[in-house]
Amino acid sequence: MSLKDQITEDMKTAMRAKDSERLGTIRLLLAACKQKEIDERVVLDDAAVVAIVDKLIKQRKDSIEAFHKAERTDLADKEEAELKVLQAYLPQRMSAEEVLVDVKAIVAEITAELGRAVGPGDMGKIMGVVKARLAGKAEMAAVSAAVKTALAG
Repeated sequence: MSLKDQITEDMKTAMRAKDSERLGTIRLLLAACKQKEIDERVVLDDAAVVAIVDKLIKQRKDSIEAFHKAERTDLADKEEAELKVLQAYLPQRMSAEEVLVDVKAIVAEITAELGRAVGPGDMGKIMGVVKARLAGKAEMAAVSAAVKTALAG
């Protein structure tokens, strides 16, 4: 069963259970998926759905931070509840050590490809490769920090 099918089944379960908060979040996620499919005229695979979930999670985290600064705990609590529902659809994330090991291996590959040592100017090229390989498996903030560490060391 694909991730999108799982989300649809979870929506039906939430409807039967009359869990309106969970249902609203799942509908929001399905709407974002449908919008992407319509905009790009494609059928989303699991990786694309995970990318959408990542984007929605980032939005929720930013909102939570803003609501806490504005002392709107009621809105922050709502966003945190949505965040928990969305996180259930993410695959198991890699640890910081695993990310660093993978990034160092990719840096070694690119160094061999280029035939020279890589430096900070090559960060864009490295991030492109790393994003393609680790998309959905690791948080991009951790990946970016690992790339900076690998380039410095």
